[in-house]
Amino acid sequence: MTIKEQITQELEKLPEPLLQEILDFVQFLQAKHQQLDIPTNKQPEQTLIVEHTLTGSTAQDLLEFIGSWEGSDIRECLQLVHSSRMPLEF
Repeated sequence: MTIKEQITQELEKLPEPLLQEILDFVQFLQAKHQQLDIPTNKQPEQTLIVEHTLTGSTAQDLLEFIGSWEGSDIRECLQLVHSSRMPLEF
């Protein structure tokens, strides 16, 4: 069975919310590969090492390093952060 067939078989078992997460992840990978100019038909044993250097510590430097937010679930992500963080003790 090919990898594509295995993925398709596993996708058939998943509920809709997980499928949305998988779609988001696949779109992220496609965008990342386009930004780095990585062909998507590479053999798995071939790897690309990309070296990044941060030039400063400002928010603008970080955005240039990691890119910008492209998701539609920012509110859900923030809620998850707020609900899962530990309270500070002073």
